[in-house]
Amino acid sequence: MREPILRPMQPDDQAAVADLIHRSTNAWYEARGLPPVFSCPPNDVAVFCRVYESLDPGCCILAEVAGRLAGSCFWHPRETHVALGIMNAAPEAFGRGVARSLLSYVIARAEERGLPIRLVSSAQNLDSFSLYNRAGFSVYAVHQDMSIKVPDDGLTVATAVRQRACAAVRPATVADVPAMVELEREISGIERRRDFELLVQNVEGIWHVSVATDNAGRLSGFLASVRHPASEMLGPGVAHDDATALSLILAELDEHRGGAPVFLPPSDRPGLLASLYALSARNLELHVAQVRGAVQRPTGVVLPSFLPETG
Repeated sequence: MREPILRPMQPDDQAAVADLIHRSTNAWYEARGLPPVFSCPPNDVAVFCRVYESLDPGCCILAEVAGRLAGSCFWHPRETHVALGIMNAAPEAFGRGVARSLLSYVIARAEERGLPIRLVSSAQNLDSFSLYNRAGFSVYAVHQDMSIKVPDDGLTVATAVRQRACAAVRPATVADVPAMVELEREISGIERRRDFELLVQNVEGIWHVSVATDNAGRLSGFLASVRHPASEMLGPGVAHDDATALSLILAELDEHRGGAPVFLPPSDRPGLLASLYALSARNLELHVAQVRGAVQRPTGVVLPSFLPETG
């Protein structure tokens, strides 16, 4: 069997890549009797191509089998790590080494830079988990995929939950980016200034970012969210503690009135989870944060995202 041929994505490939992501992702879930991830048309998924190409030009690799697009993978080089982004193989190309070839390419790029590779992936997909595990990735955190339906007039929040959410929260500005970078480095050990500039500047018009401050006016947490037909999700974000994380989640949920955003709180925060259950949050699945190389275990609350990738 011939190895897939790899090449960088070109501008005129984006529609085909969006269709591949849409078709491949939905096929995996629907084959297991689960609802599709993308309920939007395939062309809406092109937002991933646009955003990632603006963040990391030339960092999407495609795989072709017999001259046809069979796989795609976005990767994100950062100062502290390489994030492995959305990787898809066409259903008809399963078992032909597409995902393995794409992963090997990204591993080689990370090794050239001497950086660890990080990713967040579904714990339900044991095929992808096994692919990463065999390649040397290990799990360092577990996150629960939760969703809350936000009424058109906003959430009704019980007094007890409000009392737990005690941080001062306001919309982020570009001036907050350096402190956001520093806080994530402190809590997660990673750095990605370009991502936060993209979120706060919000050229696409699909993001909102909140920051929390302590009594001394110092940043104690931040949380972004995206609202787009292809992705409605809270994250990325970090916070020093559960109360700050809850305050930020409530602020960003209010930006999603009439929606049902997904978010990924860590599973080892029972106090935070109890507050989320009190808001009628429901579990959808589990995701695992994995790394190939060195990792700093989180010292606070981490809320990953997929647009942009947390890694």
